[in-house]
Amino acid sequence: MYNKLIILILGMVTSCLVSAHSDIWIDVDTTNLTLSVMRGEKIELSFDNISIGRYGASKARMMGDNRTPIGTFRIGWIKESLRFHRFFVFDFPNREAADLALTENRITREIWQSIVSALDTGQFPPQNTPLGGYLGIHGLGHGDQKVHQQYNWTNGCIALTNAQIDQLSKWLRPGVLVKVW
Repeated sequence: MYNKLIILILGMVTSCLVSAHSDIWIDVDTTNLTLSVMRGEKIELSFDNISIGRYGASKARMMGDNRTPIGTFRIGWIKESLRFHRFFVFDFPNREAADLALTENRITREIWQSIVSALDTGQFPPQNTPLGGYLGIHGLGHGDQKVHQQYNWTNGCIALTNAQIDQLSKWLRPGVLVKVW
């Protein structure tokens, strides 16, 4: 009963936050390495020279492959991080990623069911499946600025400098849509 009440309250809070920012969404272009804050179809703010997974981006992302997942996600939660300055965590794996992985026999029906069940009940998807988890947008932290400028270096996340992530944080709330392509 207590857990259901917490889930209900979190859902109501997320719903309010999403409606307050419902016209704001994030567009991530993994080819041109740009991230844009969008209000409808208008660019409000744009960042160049972002970093993605060291092996690029893919719809068929698996844990440990160092690729950024392509798809449409939502910000699930926000975490202050010593390692990454700030971390905006995606609701990955989402239904689209789970369905594709099941179809391609990259996960079992049981793993697919655990992801879908969590999503259907308003919970955050399990982060320890073969598809991976703990992916999102984060800062550089104490990382090397030169490496960030020259290479895609993440394990699958989208990275910006600390100054950029501070600017972006003004726009991001749980529930904000992120399109990665």
